[in-house]
Amino acid sequence: MTASTHPPDTVGEPTPVLSVGPLVLPAPGRAVDLHLRVSAPATGSDLPVILLSHGQGPSHHLSSLHGYAPLADYWAAHGFVVIQPTHLSSRTLRLDPDTPGAPLYWRSRAEDMTRVLDHLDLIEAAVPQLPGRLDRSKVAVAGHSMGGHTASLLLGARLTDPHSGAEVDLTEPRITAGVLLAAPGRGGDALTRSTAENYPFFLTTDFSRMTTPALVVAGDHDSSPHLTVRGAAWHSDPYVLAPGPKSLLTLFGAGHGLGGVSGYDVAETTDENPARVAAVQRLTWAYLRSQLHPGDLSWRAARELLAAGPDPLGRVESK
Repeated sequence: MTASTHPPDTVGEPTPVLSVGPLVLPAPGRAVDLHLRVSAPATGSDLPVILLSHGQGPSHHLSSLHGYAPLADYWAAHGFVVIQPTHLSSRTLRLDPDTPGAPLYWRSRAEDMTRVLDHLDLIEAAVPQLPGRLDRSKVAVAGHSMGGHTASLLLGARLTDPHSGAEVDLTEPRITAGVLLAAPGRGGDALTRSTAENYPFFLTTDFSRMTTPALVVAGDHDSSPHLTVRGAAWHSDPYVLAPGPKSLLTLFGAGHGLGGVSGYDVAETTDENPARVAAVQRLTWAYLRSQLHPGDLSWRAARELLAAGPDPLGRVESK
C-alpha cells in the first residue's frame, strides 16, 4: 500500500457557536445606528474575523443581520468570528426613499465595514465569552450579490461617484483576503439600460487595482438578465479583470443563490442544492483559512476533493 499524496482533511468537527444580536453600534451621521450580529465558536483563541455583507433580493430579512445562516453558521463552527451588519439598503429598516444614498447605499455599505473594524473593542466586549479571543491581524470580507460589490470595494476595486465625478477608493488595508459570491461584474456596455439608468455607480466599476487576494464564486447559470447583457460570465469579471493573486470557483448549474447560501429553505433560491451549498461552505472556509494562515493546507485539500469525484460540482482556477 502506498501512502496518500493528498493533504489531510483539515476541516475538523464543528464546534458549538455563540451568536449575539442585534448589537447596536452608535453611528453618528448615519441614517440609523449600525445593527450587527456576531457569531463565534464557543471555544478557541486567536480567532480570525470575517465581515459578511448581505445582498438584496425580494425577502425582507435575508438582507440583514438575520440572513446568510448557511455561511455564518458554518464559518463560526469552524473557527471564525463572523460579523454581519444590517446595511442601510436592508428592507427591514424601511428608510425613506429620499434618504441620501438610497436605494443601494453603495458607499455606506463599505463604510459600515470600516466602522466595524474601528470599533472591534466595543463589539468584542459586548459578546459574552469573546473578549481576548480575536486575532485582529487576520480579517477577511465576504459578500453575496450586492454584498459582493461591497466586498470588492474594500478589496481595492474603484468607481467614479456619479454625483461628484470623483474617483472613490474605499480600500480597507486591515482586510487581507476576501470572498466574492455572485458579485456584480464590470460596468459600461455590460449593463442593461435600466441598470445604467437606475444604478449609475455600476457604470464605472474598475477591478484593475483590486490587488487583495480573493476567491470569486460564480454560477454558470447565473445570467442576471435584469442587470447585465453579458450573461453568467459577468459574475466572473472580478476574477478576470483583477490582478492576481485570485482564484475563481465556477459552480456548474448554479444560479444566483449558489444553491441556497442566503438562508435555509428560502423561496427566492431558484437553484436549491444542499450539496452545492456544502461545497461553497467548505471551499470558502478553506480558502480563507489558508490565506490567513500561510502554509495551511485546507485550500489545497478542498480543491482536490472538489476535483476527485466522477461528477464534480464545479472547478477552480487561479492566477
